Amino acid sequence: MNPPRRFVLAGLGVGAAMATGRAAAAAQTRHAPGWGDLPTAPPEKVGVDSGAILDLLAALEASPHEPHSIMIARDGHTVAGGWWAPYRADVPQLLYSLSKSVTGTAVGIAIDEGRLHLDDRVIDFFPEQRPATVDANLAALRLRHLLTMTVGHGADSTPIITREQDWARAFLAQPIVHAPGSVFLYDSGASYMLSATVQKVVGKPLDAYLRPRLFDPLGIADARWATCPMGINTGGWGLKLTTGALSRFGQLYLDQGRYGGRQIVSRSWVAEATRAQVRQPLTGAPPGVDPSALPATSDWHQGYGYQFWRCRHDAFRGDGAFGQYCIVLPDKRTVVALTSCTLDMQGLLNLVWQNLLPGLREAPLTSDPAAPARLRDKLAGLTLPVPKGASRSPEAARIGGRRFVLEPNAMGAVAVTLHFDDASCAFELEIAGRRSSVRAGLDGWREGFTDLPGTPPEFTELIGALNRMPGPIRVAAAAAWSSNQVLDMQWRYNETPHFDVVTCTIGGDHIRIAFSNSITKLAAAHREIRPVLTGRMAT
Repeated sequence: MNPPRRFVLAGLGVGAAMATGRAAAAAQTRHAPGWGDLPTAPPEKVGVDSGAILDLLAALEASPHEPHSIMIARDGHTVAGGWWAPYRADVPQLLYSLSKSVTGTAVGIAIDEGRLHLDDRVIDFFPEQRPATVDANLAALRLRHLLTMTVGHGADSTPIITREQDWARAFLAQPIVHAPGSVFLYDSGASYMLSATVQKVVGKPLDAYLRPRLFDPLGIADARWATCPMGINTGGWGLKLTTGALSRFGQLYLDQGRYGGRQIVSRSWVAEATRAQVRQPLTGAPPGVDPSALPATSDWHQGYGYQFWRCRHDAFRGDGAFGQYCIVLPDKRTVVALTSCTLDMQGLLNLVWQNLLPGLREAPLTSDPAAPARLRDKLAGLTLPVPKGASRSPEAARIGGRRFVLEPNAMGAVAVTLHFDDASCAFELEIAGRRSSVRAGLDGWREGFTDLPGTPPEFTELIGALNRMPGPIRVAAAAAWSSNQVLDMQWRYNETPHFDVVTCTIGGDHIRIAFSNSITKLAAAHREIRPVLTGRMAT
């Protein structure tokens, strides 16, 4: 699926010695704590120009895309890794559709174990959910059609099925207007059905099935996956993994299914999953662009495998909404894991191709001696900007701890209180007899958790109603006074690509609170549903 349809809308230590070959480079590497099983290496030792990585970082920060993390591995060694604060190496990230590549891997493992076959009929796994009348197209639907997004639906089933209790029943009830296998149409509901199928045959959810088969061998301790109302992992989205876990997943595929001396998934599966099983229709060209030219410029028109996209430069990838990437370049022996917030996913990929590819060489490099140190310092200092303004205002002492009673509103919020200390501000909202809060740093990011209703923002236009994972939401927040009467806060939900901007305006004994979420800022079709709150200080 092309980008417009999708959205509508710690640096590394560097040794002083220079090796003369890959074997010498491997001998002089070390493991970085918390980065899984991939050893680290100075970029030049494995033929990567530190300057190219610096160019990529500079291009990312100068672009309209908002980078959150990046890891680059070459020849099985991590050569660069960085997180833009408040994003962190140890915090799993919501992957959106990059989850599909993990779901496809589960299917491959189940096929390797003899539990599934590519030509299994889908309806045979769901006798209780199959419709009363099974037409020829539904009867012809096979597992391979789910994997290649060639179900034959006329539209993505996801926003329809996710509004039902039984998603599998709803999926099987959708009309199949094209013969299965004949037309590519990106459909996250198909990936959900893969997850449901695996659960049917193995008797446990996808994440539990993968724990000893994929997650543990790759050193992935913290893998969290959303579920449907019936307890089935969503499959096509909803998985959270760290950037390091993504890098190791890519390395698994670069090494043809092997990791840590163990064959996790068969070489034959990797080969089939990552080649072009189907071609996308030549649609989505910008105005004035000949659709026949798309394969030369678009990474969404290179073919689709089994839950993997083909790319230009003979690469393949898993990707997810808002710029979550696991890119594998077999010819370059390189893996790039990248998380971000953008709608222009092609533009983000272009920056990787333009800046990194020229720096991937065949042999170790002798570089500017200062370049590795500049890269190390750059990676160690990555951060997203905090709100601009002052850390103090005379109003803080006057209104701090005072309760503002709110006018009736659609949120059901009845009161708000702002609490200040020397370094932070807590925003406390009362709804239905319960108090929820977010604490923001006045001198930088302050990390914590919140159970505030309406957080984090959700992209329901794409995947329908979400089923939240239990527990409070991780948030990192910062605040500043843009004037003596206006307090600007940014709440970053740093397990997701998303954030809220909250503006509190004080006028005498009155307060006005306006919410704006990052999805709305990127895609106007996703409107902010939280009302502006107004209230008066209680006497």
